[in-house]
Amino acid sequence: MPSTFAAWYTKLADFNVESLFAKRREPGPPRTVFVNHPLPEDYYDPKKKHKVLKEHVFCSNQVITSKYTVITFLPRNLLEQFRRIANIFFLAIAILQFFSIFSTVSPGLVILPLLIVLTITALKDGYEDIKRHQSDRSINYSQVRVLAGGGFTNENAMAGKSKTFVRAIVPKRLRRTTKKGRNDGDVEILQHGAPPEGIHTDGADLENIPTRTEAGGDDTEYEDGEPVEEAGGIFHHHGASKRPHWKMTIWEDLRVGDIVKIKEDESFPADILICSTSEDENVAFVETKNLDGETNLKSRSACSALTHLNSARACVQRENAFHIECDRPDTNLYKVNAAVVTSDGHKTAVDTNMVFLRGTVLRNTRWAIGVVLFTGEDTKIVLNSGATPSKRSRVERQMNPQVFINLMLLAVMAITCGIVDAVLQQHYYPLGAPWLYGDDHSDDNPHINGFFTAIYALITFQNIIPISLYISIEVVRTCQALFIYFDREIFYDKTGQATLARSWNLSDDLGQIEYIFSDKTGTLTQNAMVFRQCTIGGRVYRGDGGATDSDSEVARIPTIHEGEERKPSRPSSAEQSTASSSSATETADPLTAGGVKKAEHVLARFRDSELQDDITAAHRGVSGSPEALHGTTLNGFWTVLALCHTALVSVDPETDAIVYKAQSPDEAALVQAAADVGFVFRGREREVLTLQTPFSDSYERFELLHILDFTSARKRMSVILRRLGEDGEADGKIFLLAKGADNVIIERLSSGQEALVKTTEDHLSDFASDGLRTLTLAYKIIPVDEYDAWAKRYHDATVSLANREEKTEAVSDEIEHDLRLLGATAIEDRLQDGVPETIADLKEADIKVWVLTGDKLETAVAIGHSTNLISRDDNIIIIRGAGSGATPVYLQMLNAVEEFFPESGILSEDGVGMDEQQQQEAQDLALHRVNTGVSSIVGHNNGARPGGFVLVIDGSALGYALADEKHKHLLLRLAMQCEGVICCRVSPLQKALVVKLVKDGVGAMTLAIGDGANDVSMIQAADVGVGISGEEGLQAVNSSDYAIAQFRFLKRLLLVHGHWSYARNGNMIVNFFYKNIICIGVLWWFQIYCGWSSQYAFEYTYLLFWNTFWTIAPVIGIGLFDRIVDDHVLMAMPELYRHSKRQEYFSTRLFLIYVFDGVFQSAIVFFFIVYTYATTSSRSDGYDVYQDEFATVMVIAAVLAADFFNGLNTHVWTGWVFFAVALGIVLVWGYTAIYSIISPGWVATPVYGNDYYLFRAPYFWFSILLVVVLALLPRYIAKAYKFSFAPNDLDRARHLIKLDPNHDFTKEKHGGLAHFKRPTSRASRPSTTCRPPLFQASRTDMSTGLRSVHRGFDFATEENGVAIQRMQSHLSERHQQVPQKKRRRNPASLMHTFSISRTLRRKKHSLESSTSQARSREDHEHGHAHGHAPEPTPLSRPQSPHSPAHSLHSAARSPRSSRSHKS
Repeated sequence: MPSTFAAWYTKLADFNVESLFAKRREPGPPRTVFVNHPLPEDYYDPKKKHKVLKEHVFCSNQVITSKYTVITFLPRNLLEQFRRIANIFFLAIAILQFFSIFSTVSPGLVILPLLIVLTITALKDGYEDIKRHQSDRSINYSQVRVLAGGGFTNENAMAGKSKTFVRAIVPKRLRRTTKKGRNDGDVEILQHGAPPEGIHTDGADLENIPTRTEAGGDDTEYEDGEPVEEAGGIFHHHGASKRPHWKMTIWEDLRVGDIVKIKEDESFPADILICSTSEDENVAFVETKNLDGETNLKSRSACSALTHLNSARACVQRENAFHIECDRPDTNLYKVNAAVVTSDGHKTAVDTNMVFLRGTVLRNTRWAIGVVLFTGEDTKIVLNSGATPSKRSRVERQMNPQVFINLMLLAVMAITCGIVDAVLQQHYYPLGAPWLYGDDHSDDNPHINGFFTAIYALITFQNIIPISLYISIEVVRTCQALFIYFDREIFYDKTGQATLARSWNLSDDLGQIEYIFSDKTGTLTQNAMVFRQCTIGGRVYRGDGGATDSDSEVARIPTIHEGEERKPSRPSSAEQSTASSSSATETADPLTAGGVKKAEHVLARFRDSELQDDITAAHRGVSGSPEALHGTTLNGFWTVLALCHTALVSVDPETDAIVYKAQSPDEAALVQAAADVGFVFRGREREVLTLQTPFSDSYERFELLHILDFTSARKRMSVILRRLGEDGEADGKIFLLAKGADNVIIERLSSGQEALVKTTEDHLSDFASDGLRTLTLAYKIIPVDEYDAWAKRYHDATVSLANREEKTEAVSDEIEHDLRLLGATAIEDRLQDGVPETIADLKEADIKVWVLTGDKLETAVAIGHSTNLISRDDNIIIIRGAGSGATPVYLQMLNAVEEFFPESGILSEDGVGMDEQQQQEAQDLALHRVNTGVSSIVGHNNGARPGGFVLVIDGSALGYALADEKHKHLLLRLAMQCEGVICCRVSPLQKALVVKLVKDGVGAMTLAIGDGANDVSMIQAADVGVGISGEEGLQAVNSSDYAIAQFRFLKRLLLVHGHWSYARNGNMIVNFFYKNIICIGVLWWFQIYCGWSSQYAFEYTYLLFWNTFWTIAPVIGIGLFDRIVDDHVLMAMPELYRHSKRQEYFSTRLFLIYVFDGVFQSAIVFFFIVYTYATTSSRSDGYDVYQDEFATVMVIAAVLAADFFNGLNTHVWTGWVFFAVALGIVLVWGYTAIYSIISPGWVATPVYGNDYYLFRAPYFWFSILLVVVLALLPRYIAKAYKFSFAPNDLDRARHLIKLDPNHDFTKEKHGGLAHFKRPTSRASRPSTTCRPPLFQASRTDMSTGLRSVHRGFDFATEENGVAIQRMQSHLSERHQQVPQKKRRRNPASLMHTFSISRTLRRKKHSLESSTSQARSREDHEHGHAHGHAPEPTPLSRPQSPHSPAHSLHSAARSPRSSRSHKS
């Protein structure tokens, strides 16, 4: 029976109201989208003409994150409120008193408090939801260009839109008063990071929506010489153009089948199939960080069958009509199954590379035209998010069983009164008891009066369930939300944004957080890079400290003037497309640009005076000198950075400066740094790369032969170039330039570079210890014959039909060997301010931080290091997705538990272990230590570091781990053993599943924080969702419970406001229950003396005002003004949060203690006063006292005891607390004095004259003094004993503040308070706020068994993208079609490597230089004879002109010789 009851109660408590009102629309069946084509006849309902069947009706593009509509507000809100057992009880009591037999006062007066509570709560919930509706409108009323005119029709059926509060309630005539133009709200939205096109119209009608002009202030845009829009505005009904044009339409009115035009830097309003773009090959670039968290750009291509739809005129032509067959909407972001069927019946397949997804942004592309496939709830980003939940705080959920306990107590009291009263009546009625005279009616006799007495008892003792508690909690939480809002410590001055509590009922949950789930991009990082340091030829350049974010936007560079014949006729189309094209002027030439503008996502320029001195010294140095030798290495290093990339070049027409547009911030930072040093990449024309260097007076040109793309498996990128001479002809020199992970590059170096490798590795370790992302650079010179043979093999591999990827990788690996090391770079992925310190303090508070990101594994680990999530002595356990022949995910997790946590008991748990099939796989795929070459760079104690463990798992492995309960259980148990968890390559839906796994599996209090649309699902799934108003828009904020501007504000939000709110609310609630118990206790003890008849002990108004005047102020004072300890102490000592996290301030145990206190004190109050007044009369005339005389003494004594008890439980006495405690006492005394003198001629009262008898009687004064002291004495003694003999750190902190208000508590951190003990273990150990050396952290990849030391490698770029595939294809085709010319290998052409001008070489007259050149030729040819290029040696010792590295130094000598000749 108990188990059945418990199951019933659990089911009732877990009931979700949103399951009734927010059911997800099931994804529809596979759809066919008709474009400019009528619907087939079978799409219509045969019974109702012109009505499309339901399965062919698509959902609207309106996306709503709010909870309520006008229709659902009342029923849903009432259901949410009646989840509180107390509200159900009060409703039942109110209904009872509508029956005259049970009525005590007016039934309307009885139900009024309940109505007030329900109304105030409903108004608060409604206000919160109206703010959500306003945020939704800011998105839904954004504008997009939709094809109109020219006879274009879209007959696809769409469902209706939901009405918001404003549209449904505010009359239309009032809504038309909306001002035109951008209002202040629009400016605020833009400041808070909404997309530039996300300018809402605040609910205005279409005729009032501000029109955005299509072309730089003109009302028309011309396509093929025809105006797109006519004067008068696009929404002018009478002047609307019939010509094909693009009409500005709000997002929520967008329909499936519409053709839209998106311009650069605009967001996509729906899932759109690409028809055409402004670029060659119809390629487009999109930024997907708002969708998957990855910062690098992705390339997309148009559907080949629709590329002719490149203008409004082409789109409206009937002969271009087509339809699209689509699979049903799917949550998988990387899967699209569709086909385009043209009018001639030809079918073309569509995949994910041909679709723009909602939430992504068009970048580096002037415009794109596409067809809308999925809208609203059918888009992938919305399918990956959940409905807005109705969240309840843990305190509120815990209150229900406590209220239930009080209900059981009330039931026992009522039944006891009923039974005893029935027994007594049946005993005394036959004896002729006078008070039972006439009790012989059918509805009034001793046999049934017991039942009515029990019902009366429910009404008499109803205050044991305090209805005022709920309204008090609402008031207190509202004030706590205001405290958060007005806290200047978490106010962001840069944007003027305060921290906002969007849900007011979760403030106490902030004080109980156990797990934080954080996004990376935009939350922990700024998605901006800074080139910080580099090592070149064994020498470190750390940059000048003066390089800051305030660097000038444009850095001027010298322009090289060449003959007209050398200038390209026009920039490459790819680069031209990235420039601003709003005007019809010709795109500027990058070769003539006079400056370099800072690239997007690059915060500062790289400046290093020592580097500039070395470059200058290389100019002036004597051939063969250390300066000249190092200058050559500098030349090679920066040339690799300037050329080994896929960045595009455009020219800003306003500043005439070059702008680099790269696929990732990493790549932009590297190219930008090279330009800052003087190695300016001037652009690419076809396959010719142009470079300007400080070592040459003319542009250097290289022919791009091959791009060996970066992938996660290769961890490197290479380009193969042929240097071109001044006449544009190849000079025979072929280079391979490579950049990648240190271990991958180093193991491909030629022999003889050990000293340089050792020095570089040491520098890399230093870079990694600073949390920087590293990249290692190398190059080689490829003999022409070797290249020709390799190029043929590479072409054969790229056109192979079987195992193309494997063959291409193998052939690429053949050429990437015998490299010469140049150095390494270190860039900073700029964190949000204060992130490392905040995470360190959160860990100190025993909060576990998990990072859930869409970025790749290396990026996630690098951020883990830089944010202090991974510390120097930590061990990293990597779980990867199981591919063909790889270790299964379950086996990887099992191996991790067996190896690292053998004593955890996990292996002995039921359900943990392998079945027969898994055991067979384990035998076939036994975990072995990989120990190959330089990859084995680990110490003997890897995996056994003294620090904790951090689990890193990728999205593929997570898919397996979340597939069934067996995998889930093992994953959860493994993760619980780790200090932190990093999940990479995860989808938005997987983020929510991970949060739910911990939330449901452990029962822990969770918080999720993010700033993008891809974080909405996990924000909704967590107990508390925090949104950051960042660069990715307001989607996360719209779905959050708290909105902050910076991640660092989370520390104060939790450690101060969360701790305070939880301590205040918990203390207030138990004191609230206590003060009602003491009142009800006095009534209960009175039943012994009134025949258990459920009568009131004292006058009814005293009971009526008990919760409204006498005792309400002190508990409200606790909720508003109590401080468990001052805020600066909580910030200085994060470990104090552990008290809050352990739920010390509110629990059922604490509740029962306070209930016992109330029962004990009520007994003291009642019995001491009863027996005092039952002896000798207190009156001077000798008459006996009457009931209301001594009962009033009980009331005043109980009020004094309750208020002083509440004050005794307050931790800090401020003026407001003194006022709150004194208020009820003053009121009850004043009320007694005034109420007792009211003459019966005015109002009949039973206490008239009480003041005369009470205030003159010594019993009154001595009784109150005695019972109040005796009632409070046990609690006072207990507090004094605890503070004196068993104080905790909070007690000590308060005592220190009392002794020294200016005490510096930062010195007490890490357990500095006397006798303060904290649990420490490998899984949870003290962390420091300063960034420690991180390079010692070891990592174990459970899929391969490889152990290594992390040296900070990370590089982000698109893998196997459409753009790079097409570029590689063009290069391959070109080399096959154009035969290579056999050039005579002039010895003079072999002596140069990077950026040597023949003109300058011909001007050299120095005998020493000529001698050096001859020696250089000899050494260089000797190096080629051995099949690899010679190695530059470290600069620790001088090198002679005969050094093997000398072959690279002519670049540094040439300018020096030139200047010498001129002088």
